Amino acid sequence: MNWSFQLYSARNFQPWSDVLAMVAQAGYAQVEGFGGLYDNPQELRAALDRNGLTMPTGHFSLDMLENDFGAARRIAETLGIGTLICPHVAADMRPSDKAGWTAFAGRLAAVHENCRKAGLRFAWHNHDFEFVPCADGSVPQTVILDAAPDIGWEIDVAWVVRGGDDPLKWIDDYASRIVAAHVKDIARQGEALDEDGWADVGHGTMDWPAIMQALRDKTPARVFVMEHDNPSDAGRFARRSIAAAAAF
Repeated sequence: MNWSFQLYSARNFQPWSDVLAMVAQAGYAQVEGFGGLYDNPQELRAALDRNGLTMPTGHFSLDMLENDFGAARRIAETLGIGTLICPHVAADMRPSDKAGWTAFAGRLAAVHENCRKAGLRFAWHNHDFEFVPCADGSVPQTVILDAAPDIGWEIDVAWVVRGGDDPLKWIDDYASRIVAAHVKDIARQGEALDEDGWADVGHGTMDWPAIMQALRDKTPARVFVMEHDNPSDAGRFARRSIAAAAAF
């Protein structure tokens, strides 16, 4: 399996030239980009090529996707990104009820349409807040996926768990929508406090063999992205995670 590596995991360990070399040496064939990397797409593409890496997916801010889609498209074309992913919405911009989340889904659907016209795919990436019911009982992630039925979903499985829900149920219920997955792990209670409670993949509490089997068997996803939101050593995370993944 060609594992991908979310470069956000190594944002504190620059220069990027060293990060890309480390990732390639650890055995990854793909990486996933994010907004802080796109200042010079041509230079980044050359660095990817030097290290034998591809970037099939990339995170783009909702602001760019809505207000400067042309720039997002040019970045994607330069880097070879086929799936543009919106990764987040700031807390002060999050709706508080079903009507608000339905309207938000409409905005994502509009981005999807622009991507479709450009020959690109589009997906939403979750955190934990989408699984916390609103006061009216609506669950934001359900509203987003149901109100925008054409968009894809990059499921961040560990954030589903931190949101208090069962990822296997979500994989069953929305299997056809899942186009990629973030593979990350949660440390045992009281451990890795300096890393915000995250663990190297395969060294935490997540049942990754069962989750990966469900993702492979039930969804069209073929991009599986290793991520750690705050590792104290990005190289350690990269190497230990891909080694553990051999058992998945």
